[in-house]
Amino acid sequence: MKRSYLDWNATAPLRPEARAAMSAAMDVMGNPSSVHAEGRAARAIVERARAQLAEAIGASGADIVFTGSATEAAALALAGQGFCSPGFEHDCVLAWTDGKTTAEPAKTAWQQANGETGVIHDLPAGLGFSDAVQAIGKIPYGFAWSGVERAIVSGHKFGGPKGVGALVIRQGVEVRAALKGGGQEMGRRAGTENVIGIAGMGAAAKAALKDLEDGVWQRVEQTRNAFEAQLLNAVPELLIFGKDAPRLPNTSYFAVPGWKAETQVMQMDLAGFAISAGAACSSGKVRASKALRAMGYDEITAGSAIRVSIGPRTTAEELEAFAMAWLKEYNRFKARAA
Repeated sequence: MKRSYLDWNATAPLRPEARAAMSAAMDVMGNPSSVHAEGRAARAIVERARAQLAEAIGASGADIVFTGSATEAAALALAGQGFCSPGFEHDCVLAWTDGKTTAEPAKTAWQQANGETGVIHDLPAGLGFSDAVQAIGKIPYGFAWSGVERAIVSGHKFGGPKGVGALVIRQGVEVRAALKGGGQEMGRRAGTENVIGIAGMGAAAKAALKDLEDGVWQRVEQTRNAFEAQLLNAVPELLIFGKDAPRLPNTSYFAVPGWKAETQVMQMDLAGFAISAGAACSSGKVRASKALRAMGYDEITAGSAIRVSIGPRTTAEELEAFAMAWLKEYNRFKARAA
């Protein structure tokens, strides 16, 4: 059975540019902290990737601290700092904040775009921290003009490998190193750099920037909008969250209240479609969306929402096939509920 991958917000497929960069980096044996020729070759890979990522996100290379994930980057930026945040933040941010808002932007964490609804937020000036994970590579983003003091990035969300991320820090802002040892990453994150993963992340960032400049994601948005119109035409009562707000161009989050998200995810998986019920960081469990609960939706509605997130490789034919399979199961659900 041919399968269709419609879960790009969980992780994007590895870009060929990233694969090639990682393959080349595997042949470089040196430690990037060593001063001999082999070490300098490894260091050059890391610094090239740092420059590539910096250009893609509108930052300076000196602003970037490579980490093992965006989760680690969030911990490095937020642990013990007394930050507040709204309840719709990702779990890696909520773990270090109190889930409330504050009038002090410098002590507030606020995501650039929500990974479940796709809603893009207008960030207040002087914001202390922002989760930019879902925004990078999908919408224009510039750390320098964002006004944010700290931001986190994840390589696998824009076609890099899993297991590498970055904390972006405005110059003059200090962070307390959680990992101490050899003083790598300018003393802010000790441990030998993941040269292979970083190479892939840098190459993916460069390719992602080109896609944005070439208007690739505008075409993705047109495909997404046509898909939603098809669903709404067949199911007028369908709730599409964030439909009238600025959204990521690839994200569609919707619900038929009472039809459990877990059931839909399993039904679509059996039909050959990979979708999700929201964030993919719940150890394989499907839970009611905290983002929707924070937005005021009831538990039944929040537990019924599924997310279809697509990318440049997704075809209109794939979404047409998904819509037909989903509508078939929807009709069965309505018949049982009658």
